[in-house]
Amino acid sequence: MPMTEIYAILMLVAFFGLLMAGIPVALTLAISGFVFGWLGFGPMLFNLLPARIYGVVTSYSLLAIPLFVFMGVALEKSKLAEDLMEVVGRLSGALRGGLGLGIVFVGVLMGATTGIVGATVVTLGLLTLPALLRRGYDPGLSCGVICASGTLGQIIPPSLILILLADIMNLSVGTLFAAAMIPGLMLAGIYCVYILALGILKPEMVPAVPAEERALISTKQLLVKLAKVIAPPLGLVFAVLGSIIAGIAAPTEAAAMGAIGSMLVCALGRRLDWTLVKETLRSTARITAMMMFILICAQVFALSFRGLQGEQLVHDLFEFLPGGTAADIWFMLILIFFLGFFLEWIEISYIAVPLFLPIFLQAGVDQVWLATLICVMLQTSFLTPPFGWALFFLRSVAPPEITTRHIYVGIIPFVGMQLLAVLLVFYLPGLATWLPRAIGW
Repeated sequence: MPMTEIYAILMLVAFFGLLMAGIPVALTLAISGFVFGWLGFGPMLFNLLPARIYGVVTSYSLLAIPLFVFMGVALEKSKLAEDLMEVVGRLSGALRGGLGLGIVFVGVLMGATTGIVGATVVTLGLLTLPALLRRGYDPGLSCGVICASGTLGQIIPPSLILILLADIMNLSVGTLFAAAMIPGLMLAGIYCVYILALGILKPEMVPAVPAEERALISTKQLLVKLAKVIAPPLGLVFAVLGSIIAGIAAPTEAAAMGAIGSMLVCALGRRLDWTLVKETLRSTARITAMMMFILICAQVFALSFRGLQGEQLVHDLFEFLPGGTAADIWFMLILIFFLGFFLEWIEISYIAVPLFLPIFLQAGVDQVWLATLICVMLQTSFLTPPFGWALFFLRSVAPPEITTRHIYVGIIPFVGMQLLAVLLVFYLPGLATWLPRAIGW
């Protein structure tokens, strides 16, 4: 084996070793890349690095990231989820599992507007977990549905995962938004079917809201309030996603519309003030800086790995796998699943995907379908212990009677449903490819 390939293997080992030692991911990427790139080629290899970093920071498609983050943070701070949950929860309370369905619905709508997992999970946890427990819902199920619904924003457009995958795989952001629409809604639908099935098979786990509690406010009043609460965010979703899918605006332009629209939604809700604007700008700057720093450090890692013939090493590894291209895809998806136990989606996207992408390009795999599969599988990284961020977010706001065991056991069925969604997208590629083709992309 050539010395460069040995360095490539050692670089991967060093990366995971530093990560397990508690070094921040961005620094882990940069340190392992610089050290082994220097050992393999000396400073000559890094002559290309300024051009790669310049390409990242000047990327027009990545400009959508701070704009969508701004939109999400503004809507999160406008207390949109609180108003939605109050109305939707009351309307669906007559049905066994109705409150769970309401949480999934709010998760879909918040995902399509904010897309910020931490904010959505924390908000849903604070608003709904005590109410679910008070009404007799199973603690584990309550935790599972909140965590799973709070992560729907990572597949339902506009999703930051899709924007980064589009950049990594050199695809159109709008195409990936369209491709992920049906699988994202399908995943939410699977959650709803599961909750409704529990209402039939195990009604004690998901009881209906008592009639006397529902009678405190009339259905007519609820519908009027629902229209007032739901119209602004829905209008914003249609304006942003509709303009992209209809070809009226590029994703970056639509993100700018969304940023302005989020301010209008806050103003309509009489929550727009200078404090909200300052907090939104501060959070947007912090989140964007963190993501861009990781992307820049990932360029060091990627450049060194490619220079050390790491891609050839991966290609040779795939030749040993029986089963052809389908087995190669499943190998990558399974690796992403297990990486999700320890890494965040940004690191997985910039480590695993570039390793395998040349193999699938050479095999002629549909890149839009492949990106959708990756995105659905990345959903699991938010729920799988020990480092599933949705679990940490819920633990931080859960009442004392909720234990860590309740949370970990409660998410198991939802991880299973996410894996079912991966299987469906794999065996029914039209779920991902039909809408982009129907639009003409």
